[in-house]
Amino acid sequence: MRGYQAPSMRNNPSELQMFFTTLSRARQGKLAQSASTTLLKANQWARGEAVAGPIAQALDVAVKAHKATVKAS
Repeated sequence: MRGYQAPSMRNNPSELQMFFTTLSRARQGKLAQSASTTLLKANQWARGEAVAGPIAQALDVAVKAHKATVKAS
């Protein structure tokens, strides 16, 4: 019964990660392709799971750019 002593391990996705999950699957695929990664890795990133640093940064940049164009129109 050691489990009660450990804190709950929860993924806390950022605002950009939550925005990514609201996009259509086709748009998610395009953003993943522009970040030079797979849709699988992009979905893992969106859920707050561990993804390599360069992939996470590339997805951040791609989603920020898309969000800016959505706000502009």
